[in-house]
Formats: sequence, structure tokens, C-alpha cells
Amino acid sequence: MMRSLWTASSGMLSQQTNLDTIAHNLSNINTIGYKKETAEFKSLLYQTIREASTDSEGNPKATAIQVGSGVRNSAIQSIFVQGPLTASDGPFDLGIQGNGFFMVRDTAGETAYTRSGAFQASLTTQGNVILATSDGNPVLNSQGQEIVLWQRQATDGAQTNPAQNWSVDDIIIDESGQVLREVRGTDTVSYDLIGRIGVAQFNNPSGLIKAGGSLLYQSDASGAARIEGQDTGLKESVVKQGYLEASNVQAVDEMVNMIVAQRAYELNSKIITASDEMLQQANNLRR
Repeated sequence: MMRSLWTASSGMLSQQTNLDTIAHNLSNINTIGYKKETAEFKSLLYQTIREASTDSEGNPKATAIQVGSGVRNSAIQSIFVQGPLTASDGPFDLGIQGNGFFMVRDTAGETAYTRSGAFQASLTTQGNVILATSDGNPVLNSQGQEIVLWQRQATDGAQTNPAQNWSVDDIIIDESGQVLREVRGTDTVSYDLIGRIGVAQFNNPSGLIKAGGSLLYQSDASGAARIEGQDTGLKESVVKQGYLEASNVQAVDEMVNMIVAQRAYELNSKIITASDEMLQQANNLRR
């Protein structure tokens, strides 16, 4: 009966982690580019009570007598299924259709990756205008450098950037991630290439390390980043300007999973109650 107490408690702890994961999914149902997570389980060690068992007539049985000791959480895996693209009014809102991740630079100067394409124009301390995330992290190009949309004037008054009358409406981002600036002449319109937004893929995206702010970091499990446009073996993603990738969490599925986890938790708690009552009866026995 002591074994049943430990087994049921492991089930309750595992279902609590499962419920925590479901709650995290539901809380991020409106987070741009969020990927749902699922808790995975594995059984704990088995105790072999008898290697060979027999029936009432002494004939050997095909199986031994083994009792399991419960369950544990083996992993919490992100499901990188494409989320729906929704139209947005932001001039620098970008949605990825494919397996790529936007490259950004975090506050520590390291390269991070994200599916959240809610970008904006940000003013740097040098007076330049760059493409950045909502947290102010610079978006990187395929060479790992900042994407400068506009540069301030030089000390001699000369414009370092040819766009004299620059505005956000002049910036166009095509489906390959190229950032173009529209330059209007007297009778002509041309486009200057500013750079290409860095988009990377990973052999095992489930191995990426999760961090706050929808940022992901590469690890040994994920493998090194493979940059689109440089790695010819990749199927390149499509970048959609004026769209954002919504979360791939389905509220109905998560509600069903929550009910199942709650019922499993209750069943394990009932096992503990029953085991406790049986132990109490055994302690009250009189010879």
C-alpha cells in the first residue's frame, strides 16, 4: 500500500505539470507567433516481485510479476505547426509562411530567433532609424547586421542616406525578405535595396531553448542556424508584409486536455485516499 501512495503522488505531480503547460498555452492564445506546447510522460522503474510466476496447479506462466512505480514528465515539446496569417495594419508587421525564424539581437548582444514579426521603426542613440522588435531588439539581416532604414545627417550637413524625404510608406518588403526603399524622381520611381531580413531554419526546432519575449536560442539539440539565401539546401520561407502569424493554439483542444488532466488528477487523489483508509484499517486490527 505504501507503493500505491508513491505511485499516485507521482501521477498527481505529473498531471500538475500537464495542467501548467495547458494553462501556459491558453494564456498565450493571442501571442503572435506562439507555438503550443505538449507535456509528454514516461513510466518510472518497475519492481520485479517474481521473475517467473505459476498458476494454482504449478504450471509456469509466460509473464513475470512486475509492479510499476508511477509516471514522470519526460519532456515538454513545442509543436511548430504553421499558425494562421492574419491581416495587420502595421507597416512593418511581417508573417512567416514556412519553417524560418526571424533573426534579432537581444540586449546581451546575442543572436536570438523568433516567429513574432510585430516589428517597428526604432530610433537608435546614434540617431539612425532601424528595424526592431516591439521590445527594441534590432532585427538582423542575413549577414547578422542591423537593418538601417534611415541614417542621420553627417556633421558637414551632407545626407548620408540618399532618401531625403523618407517615410515608412516608402519601405517595401517583398516575399523573399528583401527590404526596399522607394525613391521618387521627377518622372521615375526606383527602388534601393537596403538589405534582406535574416531568416534562419534549424534541423530540429524542438531543441531550441525558450526565453521570455517570444525569443528562442539555438542549442546543441537544435543544431546550428541555417540562413536562408546562403544555404542552398533549404526551402525558403515566404515573408508576408502586412500580416502577422497568430498562435497555433486551439482553445477547444486545450479545454478538452484540461478536463482530462483534471480527471486524472482526481483519480490519483482518490487512490491516495483509498490507500490511506486501508492503512488505517490495518493499523486498527487487533489480534
